[in-house]
This record gives sequence, C-alpha cells and structure tokens, in this order.
Amino acid sequence: MASKRALVILAKGAEEMETVIPVDVMRRAGGPYDVVVLPGGNLGAQNLSESAAVKEILKEQENRKGLIAAICAGHYTYSENRVEKDGLILTSRGPGTSFEFALAIVEALNGKEVAAQVKAPLVLKD
Repeated sequence: MASKRALVILAKGAEEMETVIPVDVMRRAGGPYDVVVLPGGNLGAQNLSESAAVKEILKEQENRKGLIAAICAGHYTYSENRVEKDGLILTSRGPGTSFEFALAIVEALNGKEVAAQVKAPLVLKD
C-alpha cells in the first residue's frame, strides 16, 4: 500500500497548538493519510483565505474526494460541537480542542481502533 501524506498549510499568524498537536498526533498514528489541515489563528486564517495557491490546493483536494480539516478561525461555519464532521470536511473550535481535532482526523482516516490506541498514552479526559 502506498503511503499517503498530510499537508498542513501554515501561514503567518497560525495558532501554534492547532498546528503542532495535530501533526504530533498524526505522526503517532503512523498514517496513511490523505488530508489537508488548515490551522486557525485569526491572522493565519486570513492569510490562508487570501492565498490563491491554498484555494487551488483545496479545490484539488475536494475533487480527489480527500479529507479537509480546519480548526478555529481556519473555517467559517460555527458549531457548538467541539469537533464537527460533515462528509469530507472536519472542523473544530480552537486551541482547547486540538487533541480532539487531531484524533478525529486519525479516526476518519485510520478508524476508531487506531485513534483509541493513539489516544491511550496521551492521558486525555473522555
């Protein structure tokens, strides 16, 4: 099986926790991945939204039917849920939900069992 990758698009002003935690959790899961991750942060999200290259990457990901994951200000639809999944779009609320967001990405791509194995040593509350 060919290895897949995660593309985490960073922009000046990105929220550090929303970047580093998902990358670390996905690394622990070991892949394979096929996801584009958009970290939040108000300035970071603004910079991402103004980038023609980012828009093209997202269109390509959507056309390939790949997962797109955005957190905090990286997305524009508000939900009371800490993590929301609608088809191939996964969103989350902010820095305090970074672990849940990352584990939801792992679960979407690798299944509940792998997500549970990755979560166990992280000592997170249920």
